[in-house]
Amino acid sequence: MLPEDRVLVGVINRKRDLKIALEQCWYRIPQDKMPQGVFAEYIAFFLSRAFKERNGAIHYYAPRTGVELAYRRDLLPEEAGHPRADKVYYKVQLDEVRLKQPPIRNTTRRSISFIYTTWDRFLAAKTIADLYSNADYFVDRLYHALRQNGVKSQRFWQAEKQVGGAQLRILCQKGVLQATTEPLDGALYLGEDEPDKMLERLRLEIARHGGAVMGNIPLEGY
Repeated sequence: MLPEDRVLVGVINRKRDLKIALEQCWYRIPQDKMPQGVFAEYIAFFLSRAFKERNGAIHYYAPRTGVELAYRRDLLPEEAGHPRADKVYYKVQLDEVRLKQPPIRNTTRRSISFIYTTWDRFLAAKTIADLYSNADYFVDRLYHALRQNGVKSQRFWQAEKQVGGAQLRILCQKGVLQATTEPLDGALYLGEDEPDKMLERLRLEIARHGGAVMGNIPLEGY
């Protein structure tokens, strides 16, 4: 266990999926949610409202031992009629699932999807907000502000593979605009500005790149 080991926090919405993680030691992630792959040494689990008194906290984690691709229908054959049955998922294989004590609670009711963090933050965290570095939190705020204005982007956290700093990538008419919390050639440096000032700088830079592409066009491959 190293301080810089990567931890991916995922959500479990069904009691059956938690049982699979605890007893069969695997967890599924839609490939389209992480098209570049699953890069983490540990997987942690945030439990949703289905778990009543345990709702709204990270209660479990496990070392990742492997990853393979599979169709949902093969992972869950008894749910072959599910609308996503033909979609491809990562089957993330786990070592023994362990309790996180005390659990990491979502005291600010932050919307949870996936969170990348590091082992040192995860170990010390008491709340979800503790899992974010300042850079990650900064980029997260900008991402949601752009989204509210109809601009699609992708986030890349410090804990992800081959990422220097936290990054935003926005597909524009004249190519991909990349913004990062660490200086990088060809990228817009987010620096130390206040979020509102940086959001305005991003908007101006998006306009300089011909405006954001509003269709559902993937950024991969650029």
